[in-house]
Amino acid sequence: MAEQKKKQPIFTTVEQLRPAATGLNLTVKIVSSKMIMQRGHAEGTQGRQMRLAECLVGDETGMIVFTARNEQVDLMKEGTTVILRNAKIDMFKGSMRLAVDKWGRIEVTEPASFSVKEDSNLSLIEFELVNVVEE
Repeated sequence: MAEQKKKQPIFTTVEQLRPAATGLNLTVKIVSSKMIMQRGHAEGTQGRQMRLAECLVGDETGMIVFTARNEQVDLMKEGTTVILRNAKIDMFKGSMRLAVDKWGRIEVTEPASFSVKEDSNLSLIEFELVNVVEE
C-alpha cells in the first residue's frame, strides 16, 4: 500500500480572502490589537472568562480585522508574526472578519520580512447579502 503523503498546507494572502471562506492558512503580522470585551473571573475562581480582541492583521497584499478569543488574545501582540491555520471568514455587519475557531490554530513564528500593505483594509469593504432567485 502506498504511503499516505501529508498534504502541504496551501497558504493564501489577505487580498485573496472572500466572504464565507474556510480552511485558510495565512502568515500575517499584527498591526494593532484592541481588547473589546472582557468579562468573567480571573483564573482560579469559578466561572469562565471571556475575552475578545479586535486585531488588525495583514501581509504585503492588505489588512483585515482578526477577532481573537480568550487565550488567542495573548498571542496577538502588536508587531508579532503569526501563522493562522484553518482560519475562516466570519461576516460581521456586512464586513469580513478573520477568525480561528477550535478547529484551527495560531502559531507565533519568526518575524516576517514583508511589510504590511496598510492602505488596503478588507474589513472596510462592505458586502451586501444578495439573495439570488432562480427562475
